[in-house]
Amino acid sequence: MNVLLIGNGGREHAIAWKLAQSKELKKLYIAPGNPGTARCGENVPISANDIENLLSFVSEKQIAFVIVGPEDPLAAGAVDAFEKVGIKAFGPSKGAAQLEADKAFAKQLMRSSSVSTAEARVFDRFRDAKAYIASRDEPVVVKAAGLAKGKGVFVCDDPADGILAAEKIMRDKIFGSAGDRVVVEDKLLGEEASILAFVDGRNIYVMESSQDHKPIGDGDTGPNTGGMGAYSPAPVITDAMMSQITREILVPIVDGMNRNGTPYKGVLYAGIMITAAGPRVLEFNVRFGDPETQPILMRLKSDLLSVCLAVCDGTLDQVELVWDRRQAVCVVMVSQGYPGKYEKAKIITGLQEVENMQDVAVFHAGTASKDGKIVTAGGRVLGVTALGATIDQAKQKAYLAVDKIKFEGAYCRRDIADKAIKKP
Repeated sequence: MNVLLIGNGGREHAIAWKLAQSKELKKLYIAPGNPGTARCGENVPISANDIENLLSFVSEKQIAFVIVGPEDPLAAGAVDAFEKVGIKAFGPSKGAAQLEADKAFAKQLMRSSSVSTAEARVFDRFRDAKAYIASRDEPVVVKAAGLAKGKGVFVCDDPADGILAAEKIMRDKIFGSAGDRVVVEDKLLGEEASILAFVDGRNIYVMESSQDHKPIGDGDTGPNTGGMGAYSPAPVITDAMMSQITREILVPIVDGMNRNGTPYKGVLYAGIMITAAGPRVLEFNVRFGDPETQPILMRLKSDLLSVCLAVCDGTLDQVELVWDRRQAVCVVMVSQGYPGKYEKAKIITGLQEVENMQDVAVFHAGTASKDGKIVTAGGRVLGVTALGATIDQAKQKAYLAVDKIKFEGAYCRRDIADKAIKKP
């Protein structure tokens, strides 16, 4: 069948790479794609948010199935628009996408579904948020309530820093309208993990666990980013812990979405903090995580296209996922200055050499083609991902590949997966 994948990041390159392996695939189009996805299918110069032109393209090319990668078009109702004209689409509806697009909605749903999460308050006015934060003695987490590309979270050990964060979000509008409201939470202590699951509205199929690294610096220091690397599986998620997360978090949320009249279909991502008192939800996302997708899909042996179709058809209970028992590590290479200002159009070298390495894949995130060369075009540039018999071996192979790739101002964390390696 002809398939359209919407998006242009590292997540979409990983998805395209996996879809290209499907026997069910006839032709893969990616809108707008990047130089990496161009090697998996045909890039189409249509923005991921240009739903009207995407609908026309789907009709023109007789596309039978659409997979929506990023959160913005999902929140804008892309899946609803395709289904309205009879095109099968993978991802949640606009109503269900509120689970990520509106953190206040997510908090309310968690409360009504008895899902454990941090205590929180929602504010529409800065002066009210300021007064509340000023009354606190404990660390706080301040979040833009809307979509902020993974950067809208400030962990503040000093409440005074929380006030400054709320001011940046609500008054300075550093995230635009996403900061019209803020959520102020208690800070949870523990180790984070990412749990992704396929959901068809009724059935839940949990994928292998992973762990993301959000802060820019080694040792989880500095401002949050969209993600500096990830590995899979995460040792902190034991079989017993996964069962508890499924039972106490995923099932109640899927049931709650059904009760809410917004049944959930697609990938459900739960950011979890494993605290001394058990798992607590940090956030929900309504799509594949980035960069968690890269190591997870490197390990997936099953046909991704077949699984996505089963989600849309409500037949997920007839699917069995098979995983490579090896482990995977993804290291994100970023532009100098990220997550702040950075320069673009830096020539990237070494990609061909890394391509010849066994069990290594380089997923393009912020790249472009210029005069026959691959250049930087974003903050997060590449996701260098490797498989190994152990996490340590996968890490060593990933960094060996990273060190072969060069561009001016290239930066990466050097401690991705260390938490797993240090586990007894």
